[in-house]
Amino acid sequence: MSFIELTSVYKKYKTGEVTINALDGVSFNIEEGELCMIVGPSGSGKTTVLNILGGIDSCDDGNVRVCGELINNFDKKHLALYRRHDVGFVFQFYNLIPNLTALENVEMSTQVCKNSLDPVKVLERVGLQERLNNFPAQMSGGEQQRVSIARALSKNPKILLCDEPTGALDYNTGKQILKLLQDTIRETGMTAVIITHNTAITPMANRVITMRNGKVHRIAINDNPLSVDRIEW
Repeated sequence: MSFIELTSVYKKYKTGEVTINALDGVSFNIEEGELCMIVGPSGSGKTTVLNILGGIDSCDDGNVRVCGELINNFDKKHLALYRRHDVGFVFQFYNLIPNLTALENVEMSTQVCKNSLDPVKVLERVGLQERLNNFPAQMSGGEQQRVSIARALSKNPKILLCDEPTGALDYNTGKQILKLLQDTIRETGMTAVIITHNTAITPMANRVITMRNGKVHRIAINDNPLSVDRIEW
């Protein structure tokens, strides 16, 4: 059994009389410890997949298994516990609390988890040892994204879900963030799913899932992922 398994997953949204097939029979597997990228144009279903994996949204039909558990059968309480303990989210626009320092933003996350890591050590790990007491407005976009990553990692999650983590960053800063994510995944053995429009960065992934119109168009396995240092876009 793979670490993540989606089998014939469907999701529809209704807007007035219009029905949108966000996911139309999506099936794929991701192995433990892999860095998987899901790519495709806007409207292809990438974000819907990420939201379902994260327990933010539910599917209409099909099976979604994470670490052997059928998460689409979870009740609300079990789903909340899954989001709290097993999933770390990294968002494109950081979603930091503006009136809390970097350290306090990370501490907020660790206070609700049972196997959390030391917030100071995690912030040091992402290179923010000099920024512990700074507020988000006092930090650059790249530094804020590092806080966001530290907040996710501090939960010590089973799965790390990243929604366009470099979409709001310039080229050099984006490359630093991708390098941080790649190194962290390799060092910890964590399983990560990153959605992106930027197909040029896919050589850094172990698995690349291409989506179109709510379907899986292609799955590519990369046995020798490139270091981010060697990728240009």
